[in-house]
Amino acid sequence: MLRSRRRSLACLAALATLLAACTDGGPRPDDPRSAGPVSALVPGADPAAQAAELAGRLSDEELVGQLLMPYAYGNTADKVSSGSASANRTYAGAPTPAEIVKKYHLGGIILVSFSADDPTAGTNKTTNIESPAQVAKLTAGLQQAALSLPARLPLLIGTDQEYGQVTRIRDGMLQLPSALAFGAAGDPSVTEAAWRAAGTELAALGLNVDFAPDADVLGTQPGGVIGSRSFGSDPNKVKAQVAAAVRGLQAAGVGATVKHFPGHGHTITDSHSSLPVLNQNLGALESGDLPPFTAARDAGVGLIMSGHLDVKAVDPGTPASFSAKVLVDLLRTKLGYTGVVVTDALNMAPAERWSAGEAAVRAILAGNDILLMPPNLAVAYNALLDALHDGRLTRSRLVESATRILTLKLRLAAVPRPELSVVDGDAGRAAARTAAAAAVTVLRGPCNAPLVTGKIRLTAAGADTARGWLAESLRAAGAEVVTEGGTEVRLMGYDHGSADLSPSAGVTVALDTPYVLGQAKGTLVATYSATRASMSALADVLLGKAKAPGRTPVPVQGLPPTACT
Repeated sequence: MLRSRRRSLACLAALATLLAACTDGGPRPDDPRSAGPVSALVPGADPAAQAAELAGRLSDEELVGQLLMPYAYGNTADKVSSGSASANRTYAGAPTPAEIVKKYHLGGIILVSFSADDPTAGTNKTTNIESPAQVAKLTAGLQQAALSLPARLPLLIGTDQEYGQVTRIRDGMLQLPSALAFGAAGDPSVTEAAWRAAGTELAALGLNVDFAPDADVLGTQPGGVIGSRSFGSDPNKVKAQVAAAVRGLQAAGVGATVKHFPGHGHTITDSHSSLPVLNQNLGALESGDLPPFTAARDAGVGLIMSGHLDVKAVDPGTPASFSAKVLVDLLRTKLGYTGVVVTDALNMAPAERWSAGEAAVRAILAGNDILLMPPNLAVAYNALLDALHDGRLTRSRLVESATRILTLKLRLAAVPRPELSVVDGDAGRAAARTAAAAAVTVLRGPCNAPLVTGKIRLTAAGADTARGWLAESLRAAGAEVVTEGGTEVRLMGYDHGSADLSPSAGVTVALDTPYVLGQAKGTLVATYSATRASMSALADVLLGKAKAPGRTPVPVQGLPPTACT
């Protein structure tokens, strides 16, 4: 046994050394990355075979740790405030993120943040994100903690960077338009280039998993909970966009995660607070919801997120995230997916019908590989160990998941990590501008002439920041922006409906989903996003300096997909 353990440590140490051996020149001594691993594969190695050997040598505690991906309190790895230390002790029994990584032999960790208009904010109990430089320092410290353990296995470090409403890192780095904007642009090559630029910036910060893109296909009715997080309502068009985003992210060395399997787009219930029901029959599910997931599979997606969804056609009454019929019979067997399956956050209401420990065990038994954000890390970890020791979970089942996770880590390590200087650089900004310009859609109004002439008055419902950016762009182009008189351009922000429309507006612009335009008068425009790049593109269309090439990717009552044929 002692000899086996020594062989295990030697093998795992060799993996960590190899992961750090081949670099793009190596980090500078003052670069936060110098504290952590630099990803690279051994040329010619078989990641799956290597991962299987390594997983089989892990101790029980190391195996369980590889399957856990919690959050932690604090903006640095080893020094946190007293409040964060206290919260970490309550959640995980250790005071700092680094000590949590060591205590549980973690395989991954998620960085979280929230904003007032983020529909997923309820699951995020803290924030780890202040700036790109701070995130880079944090990820380096977390990796250093992981590599200080005997197994010396690097972490998967993820975040939710979907762009649009669900965007954890906003300041100081590339901001793409929403998925729905890419759907309106309708050009997978634009999507792939933009998401590759985004992935490059994430990788430079030490993030190697993005819980994106959203692969849900929207229903035809307004009011769905997913909204602009989706690429649209046509499964064939959505699947092309999803595959392009996956290719872009993973070309940059960031594992893409498509969600929420088997599809959250036809629901109006939010799975953060209750269990949505999918009433489609199996045929409708296969034709209307699954195509983006199969396209992602074919694109080599690293992770698929299981949704907290009641799939009546497959396993009624059981959340998909806890259903072997959904995750093994449908996803693994029927669809042939061989990559990592990660739960949606386990601190969401549908998962909390069980205790933290019971939910952890059930989720693994159902076919998940990674348990995301368990509500109590210590309880989840101990429950998995207990289940392993009493036979409810077999060691072979845990080795199976660990093998998938280590395979993913090895494949991501094959892509050299970019320098920090790429963050918020010209290449990313150009990609964002191209995507934003391709998305702008005129649903009613002229296509080959300015939408407004003379003075322009901007008003907004929930879009004050976007209004400021638009004013800047209009003035830079020579337009006169006034506070009284002129043509009113009304900006409709996230979660604002018909009650917020202005009857005096000459132009109404939807900055999120375009459904509200079905009740508006005058000229109608959709940008689907409120980024600076989207406002610059909107200014060009308003002034007639550019055409609006987009077509709305969801049906809007009484309106064509575009007025520009």
